[in-house]
Parts: sequence; C-alpha cells; structure tokens
Amino acid sequence: MASRILVGTRKGTFIVEKQNDSWKPRLAGHAGGGVNYVARDPYTGKLWALLGFGHWGAKLSVSTDEGETWNDNPAQIKYPEGARYIGQDMYEDAGSEFGVGMKIVTRPATIQKLWIIGFGPGGAVYVGTIPGGLFVSRDGGGSFELNRPLWNHESRGGDLFTGEGKGETKWFGTPASEGGEFAPGIHSIVVDPRNPKRILVAVSTAGVIETADGGETWQPRNSGMRLDHTPEPDAEWGHDTHYIEQCEGDPDHIWQQNHVGIYYSSDGAKSWRKVSRPEQGVHFGFPITADARDGRTAWVVPGKSDMQRITVDGALFVARTKDGGETWEQLRRGLPQEQAYDVIYRHALANKDGAVAFGTTTGNLYVSDDGGEGWTTVANNLPPIYSVRMA
Repeated sequence: MASRILVGTRKGTFIVEKQNDSWKPRLAGHAGGGVNYVARDPYTGKLWALLGFGHWGAKLSVSTDEGETWNDNPAQIKYPEGARYIGQDMYEDAGSEFGVGMKIVTRPATIQKLWIIGFGPGGAVYVGTIPGGLFVSRDGGGSFELNRPLWNHESRGGDLFTGEGKGETKWFGTPASEGGEFAPGIHSIVVDPRNPKRILVAVSTAGVIETADGGETWQPRNSGMRLDHTPEPDAEWGHDTHYIEQCEGDPDHIWQQNHVGIYYSSDGAKSWRKVSRPEQGVHFGFPITADARDGRTAWVVPGKSDMQRITVDGALFVARTKDGGETWEQLRRGLPQEQAYDVIYRHALANKDGAVAFGTTTGNLYVSDDGGEGWTTVANNLPPIYSVRMA
C-alpha cells in the first residue's frame, strides 16, 4: 500500500505520509514558491521539483534526502542560442466564429514553464517545457540538452536555427504558461519500461508524438482522435491532449484525457478509441491515471465543460472504469456533494497499490485507500494544488 504522496502547490512542496492509518501533510520545502510538479526518480530515489517564480523564473530543485533539504540543481534548463519557434498572437476579431483571430509570429525561445519531468534507466531525465521543448539529460541531471529533432520537427515549421523554415506550424498554444504567452507546451512524458528508447510525449496543443529510437526521429500518434469542433475534424495535428498515462505493468494500454473527451489505446498509441460517457458526466476534464497492473482500469475526475471549468452539477466525484472505458462508475462516498466547485489540474491525480489521491485548485486533498470506493479528506486549506504523485 502506498504510504507517501508528493504534492506540488502554488506556495510550496508538501509531503503527505501515512501515520497510524491516517494521512498527514507537512510543508517540506519551497515555502511560498510556485511548484509546478514534484516527482521521485524511481531509478535513483532523488526527488525533483519544477519551480516557477514570476520574478526569478523557472528552476529545477532536487533533494537526495527524502525531501528534508532541497537545493537548486547545478544544471538548469536553458534554450540554446538561436532557438526560435513559430507561435500565434491572438486579437479580437468580431467576424470570426470564436471572436478572435490569430497572427503568426516567430519568437525567440525562453523558458516560460517547466511543466513535467520523466525518468528512464541509466541516468535519463526528461523535462518538458512551455514553449514545447523537450530537454534530455543522460547523466542523472548533471547536464541537459534540447532535443533538436523534436524542436525542429516539420510539424512545427522545421529548423529555425538556420533559416525561416516552412513559415507555418501545426503546434498551437496553451494558456498555462506563467508569463501569459500563448505557446505550446509538453505536459506528458511516457518512457516505455520495456524499451527506454521508445518515448511518448503529449503537447497542448498538437497531440501525441512518439520516438522509437531515443529521440532521433518523431512521429504523430493521433489516429482515431477527432477535432469535431474544427473545420478539419480528421486532421493529424492540432489535438488538445490534456494528459496521457501508461499502464506500467501492461504498457500497450495508454489512457488520455483530451479537451474533447477521454481516449483509450490498447495498442501502444497506434490508435485511439473515444470512451467518454457525456450522459454520465464522464467527458471533459484534465487529469487521468492508469492502474499500474491492469491496463483496462483507469480513473478520471470530470469537469463540467471547457466553458464551465467546475465540477459536474456542483458535486465532486471520481469516475472509474475496469473494462477499458466500456462502462464507468461514479465514486462519491466521502466526497462533497453540495456546493463543490473544485478544478483538478492535469497532474493532480495519481494512484499506486490500491491508493488513489487527487488535489484541487481550492487546496483540497483527497485520498482513497480502496481504489476509490471511499474517500478521506486529508487537507482543506493547502495552496492551489498543481501536482499529486505517489512516492
């Protein structure tokens, strides 16, 4: 049974530990600072925190003593000289369907957000950023390098280090950056436990992208996904994937919460099948977590809609499937069912060994020790919660 949870919040890193059958949170570091994501490297045991400061910028922080002390990592993430990307500036346009227009611009790349960190064997550490760069370390975080084949991919305009590229991009923005700029971001990194050269990343807004050769080449993995709200519903690119997670024990099973619903793949992301149940309130949301052993089991915490980013009908519930999305259960016991309007971010739901935990933007943290059947309130007054990971 899981006994430790790492929580990243707007004002610090918290560690939640199980003591005498109850969960107790404590502030463990970065007091008053924004912590976008906290996770343990399963290969080294190090704890990593991705920090975001409006004044000082983004930083990598690391702990080698279970979170007792934290230090800035000696190697920080920085875009190389000459790195540029094609983005969009939005402006009001009363004649368009959505009331806004887009102007294509080419911008110099700077770190707007450290959004996700992933790990592989042999000292591999991966960091995804806004504006859509994947940084790779092969020495346990001693140094980082931008993965240029993905950065220079033809889908986002080609190589802008040496010229103007194609002058167009199929990667679009996310409003999640700390600087307010509308730029794409990598928020999901999945390393195949059978083959560490096979890596999936997910981008808001572009879709799911795979390398099978350690990052030398990249291919889209968006078959079966649709953009029904656009003029090109069958487009290969432009999918607003909110988060993906792989079943560790059965890695061909991958789950996705998308802007337009929930998708499931049982063939390693070669194809996706939509498994939303809007009539049951199981459709829109940000997080999703896959069971570590059973690839057909997953949990989501639904939201009402993109335009109403609140709970469904003011009641908080977790939805669980055990059959690959054919059916869903609403798990409500122990969760507030009146006047609850929480939002759960994409990294704020996790599970391990039968325990499931999630945190909300209103500082509420909930844990279930029985797969979601019943829930315990661990905290109500934490800062807004950005990430929840089982350690």
